[in-house]
Amino acid sequence: MRIGVPDDTPRRGDDSRPARRFSRDPAGIGGAEYAPGMTLTTADGRAVEIRPAYGNYDGFFDVVGVKKPGGKGCWCMAYRDSRVPNEGRADYMRGECATEPGPGVLAYVDGAAAGWCSVAPRSTYRRLMNSRTIPLVDEADPWSVVCFVVRGGYRRQGLMHHLLQGAVDHVAAHGGGILEGYPGESGARMDSVSGYIGTTDLFERARFERVVATDSRTGGRVRWLMRRTVTADA
Repeated sequence: MRIGVPDDTPRRGDDSRPARRFSRDPAGIGGAEYAPGMTLTTADGRAVEIRPAYGNYDGFFDVVGVKKPGGKGCWCMAYRDSRVPNEGRADYMRGECATEPGPGVLAYVDGAAAGWCSVAPRSTYRRLMNSRTIPLVDEADPWSVVCFVVRGGYRRQGLMHHLLQGAVDHVAAHGGGILEGYPGESGARMDSVSGYIGTTDLFERARFERVVATDSRTGGRVRWLMRRTVTADA
């Protein structure tokens, strides 16, 4: 089995699993050094916890789920498999959240689900595996960060930095390996649609390195393939 590729055995979710906590970064700009066991806060001082989506479907639904009965939405399926019909997406993601390692990590602010980062082995994202614009640069099966979502009322509080560090720690907890993302080039402010992928500045602050400029564009900006090698937890 390649590092980071989940087996096919579903495991029961465990809502009692303790949250992972990392270092304080009050400004929310990623400048502080993260360390296990330290506590995160938002820019305005509220407590932040990063939890795996495994066993936490309710939190995923609070951030990403479509609340209107019969309403349409991504459900974080655009990269996974957009062929899944709208009416089947909630069940699909419920299954993902019930199976190790889960589809990503969640940020909780004072106990309320506030942010989401999709992180999983690249091989589980159908759109990435078939992409003509974001290349496979080698034979590795890296983990991939493909999107961030932060709920209204919690934005501009540094949660994307905390979520990205949470993704790093999530990979470390599952054997480590290569983690990559596909952010847009930093510069003038991104529009809200383009901003879901993050910026090169966000990833560089988390010690990712640029590997190659892709042929993908968002908001007129080039997207970079960036990587960081993550050491497994001891």
